[in-house]
Amino acid sequence: MGKGLSLWFACSSILILTAASISISFNIWISLLLGVLCILNIGWGFILKAKLRRRQEGSAGQSS
Repeated sequence: MGKGLSLWFACSSILILTAASISISFNIWISLLLGVLCILNIGWGFILKAKLRRRQEGSAGQSS
């Protein structure tokens, strides 16, 4: 995964968690929703990283 994409997932997760922490005082359901959204965002980043790594290993194995 490139540096830009990694930075995107890190910053977006931080922003979502910040929004969740702020929303705790207003509405617990919104904060729970944002917490789940952050977990999904982090998971999506790991899935994308694994797919890109497999694609890179597959193309490196074919060219050898």
